Amino acid sequence: MINRRELLKLSGVASLASLLPSSFMRAAAPAASKGPFRFCLNTSTISGQKPGLLQYIDIAAKAGYDGVELWMMDIKDYLAKGNTLQSLADLIKAKGITVEDTISFTTWMVDDDTQRKAGLAELEDEMKIVSALGCRRIAAPPSGIKAGTPINVERAGERYHEILQLGRKYNVMPLLEFWGASNTLYKFGQALAIAAAANDTEARILPDVYHMFRGGSGFNCLQLVNGKVIDIIHINDYPGNKAVQDQTDSDRVYPGDGVAPLKQILQSLKAMGGTKVLSLELFNQAYWKQDALLVATTGLQKMKRLVNEVMAER
Repeated sequence: MINRRELLKLSGVASLASLLPSSFMRAAAPAASKGPFRFCLNTSTISGQKPGLLQYIDIAAKAGYDGVELWMMDIKDYLAKGNTLQSLADLIKAKGITVEDTISFTTWMVDDDTQRKAGLAELEDEMKIVSALGCRRIAAPPSGIKAGTPINVERAGERYHEILQLGRKYNVMPLLEFWGASNTLYKFGQALAIAAAANDTEARILPDVYHMFRGGSGFNCLQLVNGKVIDIIHINDYPGNKAVQDQTDSDRVYPGDGVAPLKQILQSLKAMGGTKVLSLELFNQAYWKQDALLVATTGLQKMKRLVNEVMAER
């Protein structure tokens, strides 16, 4: 798999230009939905089966999802094997699916200047690639920050504003993501404070049901924000028979199979206004042993069942 140093070489002006489709920076934005929810498959859900990037997209389309959430490492690996962005963009278009978001791990928030500059350069390279695929979002978690390091909200806000400015160049906006077990940026309230400190109308937060539970955010906090703050949310569930501090990503289960207050969460999202992308993100090793299409289809059915129940309420 291509590493960061190789990507920087790959995405130099000449090399990157050869990978970009002719429609670079002119890719159409995803079609607007008239309903409050769109359904998306985060490819982590079936990553254990190792189907590969093209099959991720094919499976999501066959299962009936509106969109897919891809991981940058999979896209980079695809390109490192000699494939082009044009071929990937063509496949996505042919499948009638959109790339709603991309999962990235750049060091844009760290204090070390050299590491942060390298992270910013990598993030810009990724934004160019993502834009060529018609995707308008990229995850921006606190990658590279040592676990337990306190977050300086004002400084983080300034750095988030910096990457929002960068995103405007490519129409790919970074979503501020928090990790519940990190003890750094691990709560919704911290992310909200950083978004406010950025003082930017494009500031967005990427919440995750598991991370809100694991980090102790709770879910009533969702009622404090309007429709512009959240575009997409990672949907999953967690079991009630295991202490919160003992739960890991692999404990995530299908929506409705655990004890998360998912109806309350969906009601809060609906009340915000706008269209919310519900992206199924699981890392369950038991599911990874099953047929990938079956897992993707089951997850979508369970999400739709919950949404239908919420939509039927007055």
